[in-house]
Amino acid sequence: MTAEDGPDYGIGAVARRLGVPAPTLRTWNLRYGVGPSRRSPGGHRRYDTADLRRLEEMNRLIRSGVPAADAARHVLAARPVPTAAANATDATDTANATDTAGADATDAAGADATDTAGATDATDATDTANTANATDAADATGGGVPAPEAGPQVPTPAMLTRAAVALDGEVVSGWIGAALARHGVLWTWEHLVLPVFAAISRRQLETGAAVEVEHLFSDRLAAALAPLSRRPRTPVNERPVLLACAEDEQHSLPLHALAAVLALDHGVETRVLGARTPYSALADAMRRLGPAVVFVWSHQSSTGDPAPLAALPALRPPARVLAGGPGWRDGLPPSVPHVTSFRDALTRVSAALHRSPTPR
Repeated sequence: MTAEDGPDYGIGAVARRLGVPAPTLRTWNLRYGVGPSRRSPGGHRRYDTADLRRLEEMNRLIRSGVPAADAARHVLAARPVPTAAANATDATDTANATDTAGADATDAAGADATDTAGATDATDATDTANTANATDAADATGGGVPAPEAGPQVPTPAMLTRAAVALDGEVVSGWIGAALARHGVLWTWEHLVLPVFAAISRRQLETGAAVEVEHLFSDRLAAALAPLSRRPRTPVNERPVLLACAEDEQHSLPLHALAAVLALDHGVETRVLGARTPYSALADAMRRLGPAVVFVWSHQSSTGDPAPLAALPALRPPARVLAGGPGWRDGLPPSVPHVTSFRDALTRVSAALHRSPTPR
């Protein structure tokens, strides 16, 4: 190697730099082909700067919950696949790679037991099987996740939760986007979003922490849903569907998900007022827009007082008012149905639009 070739690194130096045990680096090389691409004058394999960057990215992905096999495919996609001749010598080269043998022995005895990335060899072995099956916790009820080769990888709820706990917004955004592109909003909401929020809630109850995890996940989900609820090019409804949270209700993500499904799958134009909408503001919006449907969301019982719904303005032509969410207390007006599920909301909104008269 000449000076112009740039620096190279032995396996011990790379292990210390990444915090990944040397035996795990050898496993990544043998199993996935993510390894050194140079040779020292003595014939030992050495890592160059590009190799190091690939390993840093692979380590980051694994820490955020990506199976090792998928992380390897991702980093190898950015460079030519190693030649067959190079691969054929990997086993011999790895056996000869005794660089900093003392440090490697310490790594194997100590850090390899926990492998701070959560990527022990046992985990690597199961990751390959998990990737092939890539099933969601809810898949027992039907509809498995396609293998990664069929398109962008769709995570399991556990994988997505780990990425959120690691506060890796980039990975969370990518996985949410992959699920939305592959399966749509409704599937993503039921099979990924709800299980992840349930896991975060359990973590909050057990530890009293994880508010930052909830906020990051909510922010990335809202950013992914926002572009999907744009006005359809040719809406099926002349009068919009108005979506708002009850006064002081801060959980607005269900409204954005509902708006996205209505726009994408049903061609329905919506207007989302969002969190903490005062009833006076909702009434003003109703008078100005003349909506066909008004959907009011309450997640917590502290925001589910039904009395203000009876005081909403009577429009001509009339608007169908729906109360969605688990927060509503007893005493809803007889004309206001209580919607208890995503699919029920879609059914009732569609039915109201079909009955809605056209303004004259």
